[in-house]
Amino acid sequence: MRLILVGPPGAGKGTQAAKLIERLHVPHLSTGDMLREAVKQGTELGRKAEGFMKAGGLVTDDLVIPIVVERLQQADCAQGFILDGFPRTRPQAEALAQALTSANVALDAVVVIEVPDELIVERITGRRQDPVTHTIYHTKFNPPPADVAARVVQRSDDTEEACRARLKKYHGETAPIIPFYDAQGLLRRVDGVGDPQDITQRTFQALGLA
Repeated sequence: MRLILVGPPGAGKGTQAAKLIERLHVPHLSTGDMLREAVKQGTELGRKAEGFMKAGGLVTDDLVIPIVVERLQQADCAQGFILDGFPRTRPQAEALAQALTSANVALDAVVVIEVPDELIVERITGRRQDPVTHTIYHTKFNPPPADVAARVVQRSDDTEEACRARLKKYHGETAPIIPFYDAQGLLRRVDGVGDPQDITQRTFQALGLA
């Protein structure tokens, strides 16, 4: 099964991706990993991407998309894949669709995990990390044990200001890919509120895996 996983920051995409990988036995792919691997392999695309990465800039779509498509055509993706965190914009989605068609690779579904903004803010701003063990806790959903509570810290990207900025970026740039895939009949909406096991069950049902 060839899937794209979409959702706002803090929606639980990582948790659901892990469950899908366990069920489907397909690779979980992120553009960051693909870019680093292309650089490591010294491919022509990788060498071009490395120039942007060393300069601290974003790798342009005309380089990212061929790297993604090249990766999706490798042997371990023959039975499917889960593409997470890409595409991030409508132009990327459109360009990826054209490239996949040319490569004769067809998507099976695009899963969007939907969670209200205020719950996202509650999830993210409540996160705390133990600087010693790097364990992540949550003030409401998974409080730290008494013996470590005094030392846990809130990461800088987990503040409300940072969270709302990421949500604004998601709604402005990434959310427009949802109607694009909906129009193609690929979209599968999943309610991302509740117990993670229930969300997994909903995800499986949306994909006909339950």
